[in-house]
Amino acid sequence: MRTSRRWRTAAGAAAALALVTGCSGGPKETGTGGGQPRDGGVLTLALEKEPECLDPHQTPTQSGRLLARPILDSLVHQDVQGGLHPWLATAWTVADDGLKYTFTLRDGVTFTDGTTFDAAAVVANLDHVVDPETKSLLAASLISAYAKAEAVDARTVAVTLREPDSGFLAALASPNLGIHSPATLKGAPSDLCAKIVGSGPFRSEGGFVPQQGITYTRNPAYAWAPEDAAYRGPARLDGVEVRIVPDDPARAGALTSGQVDAVTALPPTEVRALKGDAAFQVHSVLYPGANYSYWPNTAEGPLSDVRVRKALRAGVDWDRIVQNVFFGVYSGAEGVLSKTTPGFDPSVGPSYAHDPAAAARLLDEAGWTGRDAQGYRTKDGVRLKLRHLWSEPSVETLAVQVQAAAKDLGIELVEENLDGGTFVERLLAGDYELIDTSFSAPGPDVLRVLFGAANIPTPERGISNNMARYDDADVEADFTLALRATDPAERLEVYQRIQQRITEDAAVLPIYSPQSSLAVRTGVQGVSFSIDGTPDLTAIWLES
Repeated sequence: MRTSRRWRTAAGAAAALALVTGCSGGPKETGTGGGQPRDGGVLTLALEKEPECLDPHQTPTQSGRLLARPILDSLVHQDVQGGLHPWLATAWTVADDGLKYTFTLRDGVTFTDGTTFDAAAVVANLDHVVDPETKSLLAASLISAYAKAEAVDARTVAVTLREPDSGFLAALASPNLGIHSPATLKGAPSDLCAKIVGSGPFRSEGGFVPQQGITYTRNPAYAWAPEDAAYRGPARLDGVEVRIVPDDPARAGALTSGQVDAVTALPPTEVRALKGDAAFQVHSVLYPGANYSYWPNTAEGPLSDVRVRKALRAGVDWDRIVQNVFFGVYSGAEGVLSKTTPGFDPSVGPSYAHDPAAAARLLDEAGWTGRDAQGYRTKDGVRLKLRHLWSEPSVETLAVQVQAAAKDLGIELVEENLDGGTFVERLLAGDYELIDTSFSAPGPDVLRVLFGAANIPTPERGISNNMARYDDADVEADFTLALRATDPAERLEVYQRIQQRITEDAAVLPIYSPQSSLAVRTGVQGVSFSIDGTPDLTAIWLES
């Protein structure tokens, strides 16, 4: 999810580029080519950012999910339309009160360390996710209603929730709830940051090496792909070599020079350079979840006044800035959620219109009527100053343009580029006015992660994702209704109401919709994306 840019992942903010044959409207299969799939070959991939940890139970980052998924299967699979299908669980039932899920497990599945997948493995994994020692930054919050799991027998698991959770099955489908070999969960959580073992179509003997990458080899025994998968046999690739190449030009050069077959997250300038070159393709999809946004501190400081938040929202021409910075590759946000997120409410779009006159009026109403020698607005002799914290260089160009637009409004926007440790300290203390990030997620439950009062980061609670420090009783009540909803349509209606309330409160300043992308050389086929926007390495095959 995006928070400190450090763990933004889920974010994807720095993300990707897009383009090619055009941006897709949502995660889906693309680039399957017209030839017959063939086995063999090793795909080389340059990744823009390495995960802080390989274990998705711990890390929320997009890169962590991408690197873990080839190794870890899940109990449930979610297709790109949001449908749920059997995977390691062949069936499940839900009690009428929504508090108990009983899963029937697939027989004949083995982890690549030779151990058997069974009910005890599921119990061990779920307990590992919520164990405080795991220090999960996302996975635990996805199953916050989890109370316990019991192995009824080797092939049956009963999971009890403390309260109904309509998003529980979808959470289990996330790579963040991937199933490790239980033997690996007995060591220190830090051990899993370097090496993980699962039942997936690939394994990695050497694990992840920081600043270098990871090498996967095919799991020849793999025969338990999701039941809705177009192809369910072992991976067609012999292996995948992932290298970490954070420098954008270097990553693009690695692709165009033939050093690698594929790269992630090229910036718009590099995408434009590849456009029209028949030797390459750029596949992309919009990330579902929360758009890249500025998150105002609604609890303290000038932005605790909703009039000032609305003034900043109306007074900056966000769409023009997005066009200037991203050359039309990214589209401006039309709300807190991207358009590909189930439950996205288009009715909130007009609230984000550029209206500098309204911004000036709101600032006057809020009492910021004075002007100092530099032209900034003042109240009681104090300048209207907002501190924007960031720790990722990729945001700088956009931040500078927002800073200039804010100055035209009479607002001093101070850019504070911090090291990761200082960033976290300031985040936990609430010592900021603005933080930026995006947060990819397959459903509207991300709103609970980002705006739930229980997720406000504090020194006691630790890092969490409500960076707006938003706490609204009506929204909290709606979160409860959404979790208890048994009718999917009713659930989405509740989340649309939440979007309207958040928009009315200007609790977020959405800027653009990030995209997940994979640029490949011609001959790399079968490119597809999971519902969360993660490129699916297991579906790729090479023409030569």
